[in-house]
Amino acid sequence: MLEDMSKDALFYNYYTQWIEVYKKDAIREATMAKYRMTQKWVEKLAPELKVCELTRTAYQKILNDYAKEHERQTTLDFHHQLKGAVMDAVDEGLIERDPTRKAIIKGKTPREKKIKYLNQFELHTLIADLDIKEEPNWDWFILLVAKTGMRFSEALAITPKDFDFGRQTLSISKTWDYKGKGGFLPTKNKSSVRKIQIDWQIVVKFSELVKGLPEDEPIFVGEEKIYNSTINDALTRHCKACGISEISIHGLRHTHASLLLFAGVSIASVARRLGHASMTTTQKTYLHIIQELENKDVDLVMRTLSGL
Repeated sequence: MLEDMSKDALFYNYYTQWIEVYKKDAIREATMAKYRMTQKWVEKLAPELKVCELTRTAYQKILNDYAKEHERQTTLDFHHQLKGAVMDAVDEGLIERDPTRKAIIKGKTPREKKIKYLNQFELHTLIADLDIKEEPNWDWFILLVAKTGMRFSEALAITPKDFDFGRQTLSISKTWDYKGKGGFLPTKNKSSVRKIQIDWQIVVKFSELVKGLPEDEPIFVGEEKIYNSTINDALTRHCKACGISEISIHGLRHTHASLLLFAGVSIASVARRLGHASMTTTQKTYLHIIQELENKDVDLVMRTLSGL
């Protein structure tokens, strides 16, 4: 399809076809949606730009215009999604020189992102308020995410077979396509495939819950389409009833990690449990907590040295 493109083709048309040829069915649908969004921005910012006119200056102008409305990291992602197509156009002889060379990435100053999470007392209060029935419901789901720190899509994909009650472990090896047509999908990355320890309360409760349920079918997925907002609404109702901070399901993941860090669990162990690709991700996400812990460490160091 791309062979039919000439130097005089509009760049956004070239990019649209490049996505269809090289990305469609090769990447996750969520990632594909980001490429399509990038295409819409290219069409908006440079609707009349031809492939042959894509010079370093023209390319930098696209990045600059995009950066006016986005943070630097988002602009960098935009640049990376464009660059693959641009380099192919260079290889095909449609563009003489690489216009992405020495590109300058700008962007709006990022807003300070304050992660919402519960403290130990609030989480204990929330769990006590859950309505744990004999059949699976969203309160069961909230309990599982709070105790494991799983991502929303990972928890949806959990089947009875994933539990090893004898060894007190839970295998996380897939996600559920709740944004699309349903069905199992791979995890976010290789590091997300993991086996985590679960406490005895989860073992006792879930060993009873999954009795008689199909081994290979998701515990929490029925025939109706699942929306993130449905579970968030259920969680919000509990938070309001308990008089505690209102958080989202993803906030429960942050709560899980925060409590482990405050309890003295190493960053490496927390990173593995959360399925982060590297400890750097964990450090960036929970920087405020790590800084608090470092302050406590300084006090501990000084007390220790003073006692020598």
